[in-house]
Amino acid sequence: MGEFELIRRFFAGAPVRRARLGIGDDCALLGDIAPGQCLAVSTDLLLAGRHFFDDVDPAALGWKSLAVNLSDLAAMGAQPVGFTLALALPEVDEPWLAGFAGGLFELAALHDCELLGGDTTRGPLAICITVFGQVPPGLALRRDRGRAGDDLWVSGPLGAAAFAVRERLAGRELPADHAARLRLERPVPRVELGRALLGHAQAAIDLSDGLLGDLGHLCERSGVGARIDWPAVPLGDSLAALDEADRRALALAGGDDYELLFSAPASARAIIAGLGAERGLAPARIGCLVAEPGLTLLCADGSPIDRHELTAFDHFR
Repeated sequence: MGEFELIRRFFAGAPVRRARLGIGDDCALLGDIAPGQCLAVSTDLLLAGRHFFDDVDPAALGWKSLAVNLSDLAAMGAQPVGFTLALALPEVDEPWLAGFAGGLFELAALHDCELLGGDTTRGPLAICITVFGQVPPGLALRRDRGRAGDDLWVSGPLGAAAFAVRERLAGRELPADHAARLRLERPVPRVELGRALLGHAQAAIDLSDGLLGDLGHLCERSGVGARIDWPAVPLGDSLAALDEADRRALALAGGDDYELLFSAPASARAIIAGLGAERGLAPARIGCLVAEPGLTLLCADGSPIDRHELTAFDHFR
């Protein structure tokens, strides 16, 4: 099977409704952006052996490849519009491609997000998706809009995906239907919550590299510091049997959660709780932003926790 037959068979049949022109030309032509909206764009690159295990289920990989991009749109409060896919393959494996495309389009359909085009080439397995969304520019949940005194919230429990990675690396692979493995392989981007937070939250970021690291990015852009109450951080059920040090490491620095971390004024507490409940979520208020720079992690008794070994994931560290 050649490159263009591969595209026609596995990817070109996706329905296109918003775009003026989709797969099959030198460029896709997007339709007009709705009045009062701006275009939100994000790109993620996933490499075998770095972002996913080589033997991951291809349907799960297709799902996750798009999910990590949709999570970026969610963090801005943007509505998905479409995406492009660049795919490098060591060889044409038709069952693998069918599974990958199935998982990809399953999630795309849930968010009415169209495949607009892309590229394929021969090489080590790599997946690059660029996603497009739309959001009112004045309401977008930018990282630089946090203010001292804002509450800090997370949209759901943390640490389960990192636990699944740790178990696999230790030779204790979890069953395919284990909750922690599903959190790793099929994360659920919080798109609906992100859009609902427009006008209520201030700043937001999606949690891909660990709570403390991603919070540091938000604080740096907003010119503030943060205080986190460790007992308030919601944990995945898989962490219950672990000791305190392991729970902290996985929940605060483990990454791959793809929950939203966002700030909001105290006056919005009831609204945010209600928005979460309407979507089957239980957002947790875990601390606040403060004027002084730096991140402080507190125990139940208010004493600080040494966090010098709790470092976020960094590709080049």
